[in-house]
Amino acid sequence: MSIPHPGTADEDTERSPGVQAAPELVPLSAERRRGGGRGFSSALRGGRVAGLDGLRTVAVMLVIVYHLEPEAVHGGSVAVDVFFTLSGFVITRLLVAEYARSGRIGLGSFYWRRWLRLGPAMLVMCAVTALLSVALPLPLLDGAWKAAALAAVSVVNLVRAGEPGPYSDLTAPLSHTWSLGVEEQFYLAWPLLLLMLLRRMTARRVLGWVAALCVLPLLWRMVLWDPTAAHRIYNGPDTRADQLLVGALLALVLARLRADDPRLALLRRWAGRLCWPALALLGLIAWQVPISEPSGWNPVWYTVGFLAAAVLSTVVVAAMDLCPQALPSRLLSVPALAWVGRNLSYGMYLWHYPVLRLLFDLGMEGDWLLPAGIVATVVAALASYILIEGPLLRRERFRLRRLEPVAAVAR
Repeated sequence: MSIPHPGTADEDTERSPGVQAAPELVPLSAERRRGGGRGFSSALRGGRVAGLDGLRTVAVMLVIVYHLEPEAVHGGSVAVDVFFTLSGFVITRLLVAEYARSGRIGLGSFYWRRWLRLGPAMLVMCAVTALLSVALPLPLLDGAWKAAALAAVSVVNLVRAGEPGPYSDLTAPLSHTWSLGVEEQFYLAWPLLLLMLLRRMTARRVLGWVAALCVLPLLWRMVLWDPTAAHRIYNGPDTRADQLLVGALLALVLARLRADDPRLALLRRWAGRLCWPALALLGLIAWQVPISEPSGWNPVWYTVGFLAAAVLSTVVVAAMDLCPQALPSRLLSVPALAWVGRNLSYGMYLWHYPVLRLLFDLGMEGDWLLPAGIVATVVAALASYILIEGPLLRRERFRLRRLEPVAAVAR
């Protein structure tokens, strides 16, 4: 079973629009001497985008419906494509803004913030699932301690990629963590590669290289494609990299274009025009295309389909960022939707799968299963946010605020 998730890229450390430093104007010759990062100084204007938070909420609800009523949304796993692209966008915007501001990327602090955002909540979910599997006779959680061990070290996707036939029971209890594995493996490699590009190339060449990298996974999928390679393609960090990289490319493009650049106005106009068609096509895919089932769609989807979904997702992300007053942005920026997406979406993703399996094991089914599953998932996510995620993030933000004046003096 293929499971999308609501994105884990954290925007909490971004500066709000009211406290940004003014972009630094650097001549092209200086940019060439110092690397392309200074050519991306427009990244400093980026703030939190409420529409993207609302998009996370809608998507995690689609995930829950997909696992309970798959016949209603045959292609509901397309949400994973949306969130890979969203994560690539947000993470790259944070990284390039740091480089434009300071001339460096603190890799150690980046990895620490990523772990702090994802790791503790994941470990708690794994521990609780493992305890349930050994303490109670629950068929759907039987042996879940093995899956919990694999999930805790983010290798579920690698195990699934190596299974040519039907997925085994080894990862089944926590199979939804495959997508987290893909993202976390991307987080390990991408900052290093991006830093190398920024240090060695002009901004224009950085954009060209990242655009070229977006095409390589497509070519690799076309080489690999065979029905027996479906699991390898679906779960591989290399075969999914273009979906994250397309989001990264969008972040770099927006960071490159100054506020008065006519190309930014053109991009804003077309993102606004194409947002509804992109959303409609993604919705049609979710409704009608059986992505995770054997069908005639498989050869298309497992090759060009991933990149096509990433491009559609990029249009939506660009519209949320550039057109906050447009109707799609205003709908997704409703405070309740944005709050859930910002604070609960990760916890809902983590907990919904073991919660649904537990409800099945307890004999719940029929019309009550969907509302009960949603309520139980939200309760678990709230507990995770209140007891684990929230306190850790507040402590980290407090530490960063204390360090900012020292960093400013050092610069």
